[in-house]
Amino acid sequence: MGVSGTGKTVVGRAVAEAMGFEFIEGDKHHPQANIDKMSAGTPLDDDDRRPWLEELAAILQENRTRGTGSVLACSSLKRSYRDILRGDAPPDATFFLHLDLPQDILLKRMQSREHFMPASLLQSQLDTLEPLGADEHGSALDHDDPLPQVVDDAVKLVREAGHTD
Repeated sequence: MGVSGTGKTVVGRAVAEAMGFEFIEGDKHHPQANIDKMSAGTPLDDDDRRPWLEELAAILQENRTRGTGSVLACSSLKRSYRDILRGDAPPDATFFLHLDLPQDILLKRMQSREHFMPASLLQSQLDTLEPLGADEHGSALDHDDPLPQVVDDAVKLVREAGHTD
C-alpha cells in the first residue's frame, strides 16, 4: 500500500516472486471511468473507489479460499479501504506493507514515468492517506534503498508476520 510512486508494483511483483505468491496489479482492475477521471487530473472519491476495492477484495478472497498466497499492489489509502480489502477474513489474514517515501522522491518518480495518474494528484493522495493503525496487521517500509534491499526487507517483514503460504 501507499501513494502513487512508492513502487507498489515493482516491489509487489518482486515480493510475490520471492515468496511464490500470485501478484495482482490493482491498477489493472480500475474501471475506465476511474482511469479517465484520474487522467484528467481529478482525484477519485470513495464512491469511485468502492466497486474497484470490492472487486479486488473478491479476488483476494477467492485466492484465500483456494489456498493461494497473494500480493496486491493497491494504494489502500484509508482504513475503510483496507477494511473492504480484508473482507470477512480474520484480522491477521491480510498483512499490509505500507511503502512510504518522502514527497520529493515520489514527485520525481511520478514525473519520470508513463502512468494514467498525473503527478498533480500526488498531494491529494498524501492528504487522503491514513497510515496503518496500531490495531492493523502490517508494517511500514520507509527507505529508498536499491530494489533488492527493499524487496529483502519487505519479504522479511511479511515472513515475520507469519505469512509464508
